Amino acid sequence: MTDTKPGFADDFRRRIKEIKTTRWLRFGLVSVIFLLWVVWMRTWWLAVFELLLFDIYITGYIPFTWWKKSKSKTTRSIMSWVDAIVYALVLVYFVFSFVGQNYQIPSSSLEKTLLTGDYLWVNKFVYGPRVPMTPVHFPLVHNSFMGHKSYLDKPSVKYRRLKGLRNVEEGDIVVFNFPAGDTVASRYEETPQYYDLLVKQYGREAVHADKAQFGEIIYRPVDRRQNFVKRSVALPGQRLKIVNDTLYIDGEARPFPEHVQFNYLFATSSPLTDDDIRELGIAQSDLSMFEPGSASRANIQPFLGTAPASSPAYLAPLTADMLEKMKHNGRLLASAKFNHVAPYFYGNALNSMVFPFGEDGDWTLSDYGGADGLLMPAKGTTIELTPENWTIYQRCIRNYEGHSDAYFDNATGKVMLDGKPADTYTFGMDYYWMMGDNRDNSQDSRFWGFVPEDHIIGTPMIILASFDRERGLFDGKIRFDRILRCPNPDKR
Repeated sequence: MTDTKPGFADDFRRRIKEIKTTRWLRFGLVSVIFLLWVVWMRTWWLAVFELLLFDIYITGYIPFTWWKKSKSKTTRSIMSWVDAIVYALVLVYFVFSFVGQNYQIPSSSLEKTLLTGDYLWVNKFVYGPRVPMTPVHFPLVHNSFMGHKSYLDKPSVKYRRLKGLRNVEEGDIVVFNFPAGDTVASRYEETPQYYDLLVKQYGREAVHADKAQFGEIIYRPVDRRQNFVKRSVALPGQRLKIVNDTLYIDGEARPFPEHVQFNYLFATSSPLTDDDIRELGIAQSDLSMFEPGSASRANIQPFLGTAPASSPAYLAPLTADMLEKMKHNGRLLASAKFNHVAPYFYGNALNSMVFPFGEDGDWTLSDYGGADGLLMPAKGTTIELTPENWTIYQRCIRNYEGHSDAYFDNATGKVMLDGKPADTYTFGMDYYWMMGDNRDNSQDSRFWGFVPEDHIIGTPMIILASFDRERGLFDGKIRFDRILRCPNPDKR
């Protein structure tokens, strides 16, 4: 009598019967979560992976756990770690892609709302998570790993955002990918000197030719561009105007955020000590001093009115409360706002970098938008392609909406769009205007323009930890008072 191998149906029934109730419960829970995710994604072909889950938890035809039956203790030990790590990385991938992610504040553009050294939990669920555009990437890093790209350019996925709780609102602090970071000089990627500025300063040929100074010239996909964090101050369809640092949206003045800062030139009755600077909350790296008797101190005297020329003077970002504190204790002798003294320090250099006209326009960081204000493009909005509008919106049309062959034909005075002359253009995405609360020390939309909706990542929900890089471990380096605080008190 010969043994006969059981058929597939008999083997299948045997495997089903051997499964414990607890494993069925685990499979049921994972299946519900997975199918809800498929519904949320609105990508129905993903449901086929339910069969894989069924095999992993129930039938076990694919021998994922072969190593558990190995006679080698070393193999079982190593593979148990590999198994745990793979599960952890898959979980982290899905959490970071669809729920939220930690993020560090690297600069002072939002002080005192957010401080350099704050570690935030950024909620991607609020605005709806963006489906990963470069889905194959090394986990836990952004765009580089050990000096190389941490992602594969292909396969790539077109922009799509899942349903969230709400849209971006005016006043939200938003984390987004840097729009002007599509092309980068690798040696300058972590600095404020982004590619367009380098080209303007050194010329395109020099930037591309001198790899020793500038590094490789790299194109970054949208979701692999540098992460920025700013405050949303104007929404799609609104008009923005700045008059003497005050924001006007659709003609209505907006109050300043609670912790807004402006650079001030100020004189004090006595030199500020390290304790004074800490008490005021001024970062040492943001403070410049003009020594009494120095040539620079004499040159700025006209801006300080009746303050004695022998008094120490400083340049630093200050909030209204910081100014009031110095007035209250009698230390402040005189002060002048940055926008009144900026020409002395920078001449026309700052104005030459202002978006979109630069040195050819009369917009400044403090007075911006012209008589009618600057229109934020909204999905479905149609504009006339006048020479002025082309200057303002050409980056949106060419770089963000994919019409790379669009250009202004000087001979005909027409914009050529996809090979044809065009008098109008209808936007395919919403656009936002982002600014820092540290207004005079923020590289924001006033320099590089609009933020497209496909660059939006999420909004900070909580401060996980905070470290003062100017203090020692036992000298207040850990800011315990900021841990678990709301990162955007103005939205409460």
